[in-house]
Amino acid sequence: MIQTSPAAASQAPRSTREPESRAPIIQVHGLEKTYTTARGALTLFHGLDLEVYPGEFVAIVGQSGAGKSTLLHILGALDTPTAGTVHCASTNVAGLTQREAAAFRNSKIGYVWQFHYLLPEFTALENVAMPLLARGDAKRQALATAANWLREVDLEDRGDHRPGELSGGEQQRVALARALVGNPRLLLADEPTGDLDETTAGRVFDLLERLHASHGLTSIVVTHNLDLAARCTRTLRLESGRLGALETTLQTGLHTGKG
Repeated sequence: MIQTSPAAASQAPRSTREPESRAPIIQVHGLEKTYTTARGALTLFHGLDLEVYPGEFVAIVGQSGAGKSTLLHILGALDTPTAGTVHCASTNVAGLTQREAAAFRNSKIGYVWQFHYLLPEFTALENVAMPLLARGDAKRQALATAANWLREVDLEDRGDHRPGELSGGEQQRVALARALVGNPRLLLADEPTGDLDETTAGRVFDLLERLHASHGLTSIVVTHNLDLAARCTRTLRLESGRLGALETTLQTGLHTGKG
């Protein structure tokens, strides 16, 4: 059981942000991404444009292989475009060096994958604290902040458990706390409920919605689940290398589940 001291309580996650301008937090223009394969060039994006404004909760849907994960990787400075401009949180992401990209991800981006990727030899508390330790925060302060984030995702009594001792839903909640422990402006979630059963997936998405609202996040989630996508403020479909608004008839006519 984690005991939180008054000093640790001062590290509680912020519940509000300063008001932001209505300029887009993400601006993508003319994006292209081409890979060289054994069968020749594979181009995923053809002049893709995207603008996302502060506070939006955007869902991106589309067939497997359409490039949804690649798009998130580019936005999060995990990959670079072949052509086009990508500005994210006032930063020219495409122009960053590897070191600059790592610093950008650590300070501006929270990333959640379908699989939690927790380090099995460390406790839940230590896993959540890792981004803060990586940026050079003092261990005591990092652990105190991590403890408060575990409380934020309703896992304050699981801090001394290792990932193998947690359920799938608990592991993903730890991963979400780890993504947000550095107080990023932008949350990118790549199929965050794709490896969970329907009930657990709904609960994790409930938590995503709550944290998005209470911490003033801008969130982009890739999902195959159209019911969950419909809960977002805007749903976009990635198809033939471009993004477009998901038609209402399509959103209500397709079944929920993996595609």
